[in-house]
Amino acid sequence: MALTDEQVMIQDMAKGFALDRLRPNAARWEGEGTLDRDVLKALGELGFGGIYTKEEHGGSALGRLDAVLIFEQLSRGCVSHASFLSIHNMATWMIDSFGGDALRAKYVPRLTAVDLIASYCLTEPGAGSDAASLKTSAKKDGDDYILNGAKAFISGAGFSDVYVVMARTGDDGARGISAFVVEKDMPGVSFGKKEEKMGWRAQPTAMVNFDDARIPAENRIGPEGEGFRYAMAGLDGGRLNIAACSLGGSQDAIDRAVDYTKERKQFGQRIADFQATQFKLADMETDLSAARALLYEAASKLDAKAGDATKYCAMAKRFVTDTGSRIANDALQLHGGYGYLSDYEVERIVRDLRVHQILEGTNEIMRVIVSREMMRQ
Repeated sequence: MALTDEQVMIQDMAKGFALDRLRPNAARWEGEGTLDRDVLKALGELGFGGIYTKEEHGGSALGRLDAVLIFEQLSRGCVSHASFLSIHNMATWMIDSFGGDALRAKYVPRLTAVDLIASYCLTEPGAGSDAASLKTSAKKDGDDYILNGAKAFISGAGFSDVYVVMARTGDDGARGISAFVVEKDMPGVSFGKKEEKMGWRAQPTAMVNFDDARIPAENRIGPEGEGFRYAMAGLDGGRLNIAACSLGGSQDAIDRAVDYTKERKQFGQRIADFQATQFKLADMETDLSAARALLYEAASKLDAKAGDATKYCAMAKRFVTDTGSRIANDALQLHGGYGYLSDYEVERIVRDLRVHQILEGTNEIMRVIVSREMMRQ
């Protein structure tokens, strides 16, 4: 797929930032277990805090393919920061797309500038793939809502300033769910212990608890009962973004493997000169190129609002994240024992990419979506 001159410029800008600001610091951030707020702010200054948010409140009003290009390149530097920025963008887009004028004016300008950082709260301890069964409740009390419940596996919990929260305002099922903007310091909002994770260690992940949390009714996003629809509307784009993060991370893994095999010598010659190594690298490059082509096509379909966009987004998410994990693991293997050491950073990429096969809908659920769309034809 041929990119426009503007898209090439956006791609180069993201790549330059990734190699200059992210890649040299990714291992340190993982060790410290924290995101760098100044770096996220700098990404906001590049227009990456509201990539596909409207221009009225500071968004860049770019397309989903543009976003894929950005997240792919940023992930070549640090998968944790790139994937978290994707979550921030999804939350910002949701407020801007479905919130009333006053709510948008209150939050969106500060979110697009990354003066405020946002997280997204859908998953619960008992509601993962079956998101419509969530139990967190929001009951009207005068001019406020009282929230009770808990959200699990929330990236940025305790770090982010605002949280887009899905809560039940009506009957069981999808039609009883509404969406709210909840600020970190609102009474009744608290956070669980930081989870110890396999990857994404630079991102704090924890439960978000609501204990009679009082939220102004004006912080509801859109009408009651529309929250689940909003959540589902954001999933196609979210799946593309997380696939793009796998694409960029696996590209970084290939780059590291090529450099290593050209330097490392065994049996009197470079590892790169062995045909077995060359075949492995060729397969990795071919698979990555195929994944990139599918992802770009899916993003283009979503931009065009094509009737089969949801199917392609699910296919791309499944294929790209599976492929990316396999490529990163192959890159580790090419490093031999050194690949298992943190100093070479490939093992971090392997760990960071593994969760992409789970979040934004597990890859098993992606297969359900694809097959269901096929049956409709």
